[in-house]
Amino acid sequence: MKIYFACSITGGRAYEAVYQSITRALLEAGFDVPTAHLALSGVVNEERIIQPQEVYARDVAWMRSADALIAEVSVPSHGVGYEIGFALSLGKPVLCLYEQGKAVSKMITGNPDPNLTIRTYQDHEEVGIFALEFATNHRSTL
Repeated sequence: MKIYFACSITGGRAYEAVYQSITRALLEAGFDVPTAHLALSGVVNEERIIQPQEVYARDVAWMRSADALIAEVSVPSHGVGYEIGFALSLGKPVLCLYEQGKAVSKMITGNPDPNLTIRTYQDHEEVGIFALEFATNHRSTL
């Protein structure tokens, strides 16, 4: 099963360790995560040299081929919001994770789409568990 992982890149990397917890849990469980590199330190510099059109084409292709999308949304990001909406428009199941107490856009928290799941977490261990539960539950329904 292929999972598209979405996280803030240019909007801020304060949650990089959380991103790594999510992708590590998914990869260790055997899920294909083509965007796992986005959780790595240094990705901002790597992504900076790629032309915007290339990023768009690459990411859209990955979203189209993915079975689901998991996004960490504690840091506001135009790109992540776009990816969530795009995945939902394709009928993909989407999980949005954010740290308890963080303010998250009401366009996400108020969205009634049945394919959208929103979970808050308290720590790195919990976030990985939630991502893995979501992926495992959706693996059996696809």
